[in-house]
Formats: sequence, C-alpha cells, structure tokens
Amino acid sequence: MTEFAHAMLREIYEQPDAIRRTLALYLDQHSFHAQAFAPLANWLNPRGEVLIAASGSSRHAGLAAEIILEDLCGLAVDVEYASEYACRTFANPRNPSVVVISQSGETSDTLAALRFARSTGHQTLAIANVAGSTMLREASAAMPVAAGRELAIPATKSFTCQLTALYVLALYEAQRLGTIDQAGIARMIAELEALPGRIEIQCDRWRTQTEALARKYADATTFLYLGRGVHYAMAREGALKMKEASYVHAEGYPAGELKHGPNALVSEHVPLVVIATVDADSSDSKSRYEKTVQLLEDMKKQGARVIAVANAGDRTVTALANDCIEVEPGSEHLLIIPEVIPLQLFSYFMALEHGVDVDRPRNLSKAVIEV
Repeated sequence: MTEFAHAMLREIYEQPDAIRRTLALYLDQHSFHAQAFAPLANWLNPRGEVLIAASGSSRHAGLAAEIILEDLCGLAVDVEYASEYACRTFANPRNPSVVVISQSGETSDTLAALRFARSTGHQTLAIANVAGSTMLREASAAMPVAAGRELAIPATKSFTCQLTALYVLALYEAQRLGTIDQAGIARMIAELEALPGRIEIQCDRWRTQTEALARKYADATTFLYLGRGVHYAMAREGALKMKEASYVHAEGYPAGELKHGPNALVSEHVPLVVIATVDADSSDSKSRYEKTVQLLEDMKKQGARVIAVANAGDRTVTALANDCIEVEPGSEHLLIIPEVIPLQLFSYFMALEHGVDVDRPRNLSKAVIEV
C-alpha cells in the first residue's frame, strides 16, 4: 500500500477514483444520465453565449472549458476573473449564461459573481465540489463534482474533477446541438471512462520522475510554463501550483508568447516547463505541436534548461529537452487531465525541497470567504 506523507500527495493519487465518482454522477451505461441533466435543460442561452467566472485553479478549469466548449459545441465563451466580474455595475448586454466554478462553492468573489448574474437576469450554472454549498443551491442549475473532501490547500483532485465535469457538459451539449454525431459521442465517452485507469498506471512513474526533477531543479528562482491552445490553461495551473505549494515563482504563458518579452528571463536559474503533448488524429493539434517543436529547437540553441511534458515515445521532444515527462497519448481535449498531474507532483516535491508545509502554504486558505 502506498504511503503518503502529506494530504496533497494522497489527494493527487486519489484523482482516478475522484474522476470515477464524478463520472458516475453524469454517465449511466456509457451514456448520459437523463436525470442528472434534466435540471440543465435551460441553462444555455438561445444564442449559445457563455461567460465563465472563477478564481485561482477554478479559473484555469474555465480557461480550458472555453476552448473545449467552443471546439466541440460551437459556443461563444468568455472567461473572467470572478473578482473583476463581481465589481461590474452593469449587465452584459449579450445576456450570456454565466457559469461559476469553485471548489468550496463558497468563494466570496465567485459567489458575488453568481449573485450579480442572477440579479441581472442571466441564466446561471454552478460547478462545485461541496454538496449543499451556497453556489449549488443558488444557481439556476448545478453540476456538483465528487472529488471528496480536499484537505490540502493546493487544489488537485477538485481541479481534475472540474475538468471532468466540464468535458461531460461539453459532450452533452455537443450531442444536444448536433455538433458531434452519436458515434463520435460514444467514442469520446468511452475514452473518458477509460481515463482513470490510464492515469493510475502512470502515477508511480510520474512520482519517481518528478521527485528526481525537483532535486535537479531546486536551485531555480523562477519557472516559465508554456502551452498552446487548451494546454495553455494547464501551463497556468502548473505555474500556480508551483507558486502556492513551494513558494518558487512561476508564470504560465502561451508558448508563442515566449519571444514577446519573457525570453529575456530565461537563464540557468529560470528553466522552462513546456507542454508538448499532441493528438495525432487532430490536424490543429499537430500544427500546434510542430510550432512547439520549433520553439524547443530554438531554446536548445539558446542553451535554455527545459522540462517537457510529451507523449510517451516522442523521441523528437526527448532529444530537444533536458528532461521529458511522458504522458500516454490521448485526444486533444482529454490530454489536459493526465498532463497536469505530473505538474502537481513536481510542485509537491519542489515544496519538500524548499522545506514548505505543502498542505498549509502561508497566507492561503482552502475557501476564500473574505474579500
């Protein structure tokens, strides 16, 4: 039996079961659970316009959902910081449906955003981990996730369960709107249901590798995390985990933006973490991958220290990076779930290298209930 010195590590390992529990809320016999989706019948406005308001890790789930909902469903999606949206004094004239995402369902800024949206006549949907929380009760429609109690302040299993619920929502809307045929929906559900098992068999390898990487890169003063498309959201999340868990500064950028300023920072003590996974069946994904490979080639010539997250067996990326974390291949919009887990583990082991109480980082609390 695996021993866990901290709640954060245990909760990282609990993610396959947490995802299974979340899927069980919405899928039944490899199809959508009609009863679970009945309350969501009217959440989407007639023009398919959505605004997502969230903070922290939940906002990064929203950034991923923006691309997933647009790509799979053809919706028009914007993402705002809940703290900014809650300060508006006027309604959005487009009257989008407003989705709020929160681990606790009590986050003050996000709850204020929900209440503002309701007061101005928007349809609302809440996604939260705590059953009976205020957001789930007050929104027009609710999608609880089943991550279970999360003790560590850095969000891990609640984040991947949010991604899971948002992906299920996208598949449901794609079926309802007819943007993906039934055979395609069935294939995507099957891949989703297989995902927890695929994660389980990779966790120990990721743990061993990221522990070694943390020792190797313990001298870094800043990390720059890079990703393209939907993977940019995971770069943002990886950087946030590094900051809050280990107190090491990190920033997430779209990979194509590195040379528009941040490259000036890259040095021996400012390594890059580059997400370079690819869906071989997606032309868009392959195009983004080719651009990322070109960036890695340029960074190798520049002498940058690079940790890459890439498909298992990708010799091209392995040859260009100093270190490579391998993730089993998958479809573009689902790759984000397994690829973020080694980034969680890396931040955990970096915290240990820096002597941080990883479950209770300074100045942070689990539910932000005060503005």
